[in-house]
Amino acid sequence: MIELENVTKIYRMGSVEVAALRGASLSIRQGEMVAIMGPSGSGKSTLMNIIGCLDVPTSGRYFLEEEDVGRLGDDRLAEIRNRKIGFVFQTYNLLPRISALANVELPLLYGNGRDRRRRSLEALEKVGLGHRAKHRPAELSGGEQQRVGIARALVKDPSLLLADEPTGNLDSRSSQEIVAILQKLNREAGIAVVLVTHEPDIAAATRRVISVRDGEVVSDEAVAQPRQAQASGEGARAPGDPEQRP
Repeated sequence: MIELENVTKIYRMGSVEVAALRGASLSIRQGEMVAIMGPSGSGKSTLMNIIGCLDVPTSGRYFLEEEDVGRLGDDRLAEIRNRKIGFVFQTYNLLPRISALANVELPLLYGNGRDRRRRSLEALEKVGLGHRAKHRPAELSGGEQQRVGIARALVKDPSLLLADEPTGNLDSRSSQEIVAILQKLNREAGIAVVLVTHEPDIAAATRRVISVRDGEVVSDEAVAQPRQAQASGEGARAPGDPEQRP
């Protein structure tokens, strides 16, 4: 699904050149769940931006589902981001004055209203938040807000989910809930998940760990026995489970 061949990314600031990636190569198959790890400044965020078609390589080649991304124009890149890729952010990026349902509807804003509502409710149900659809972000816990973010990423049925430090602002229990949801989506819906994290226990829940340092891929190792994250309690109701009521 994803193939990077000797990708470099150089940023120019006046007369200064900064190499964020220095010949990175990797492959990710459809339906895999992969972690990308590395210290601050290692190039992992630049790598995610290129995988997500938010940026293009300076040199080297990137193929997404056999399409050479580096040769595409802005309109085609936007179409790929819109149709194939879902993004999950560390800071949730929810609009505070509208409901969870309305936040999930945003990627479908120009579609049919009735279909938009149905698809958004279905996405919230997949992350166990159908019963919280009318609540605004301030009325939700951090873990619930992140689940709304995941639902928003899912609403267009992407084949690839990119999660950039999705547990970075969460406590350990909420982190496990988010990872359990990502595992379930990967396992049951077949969505490829690429997860940037600095936490080894989060990376241990994936099938492969790709380590990046100084702009290079320095290791790519399979996880022998991926850890199954556990969700617990009413707030962590697993996707597809019956809604719990007092």
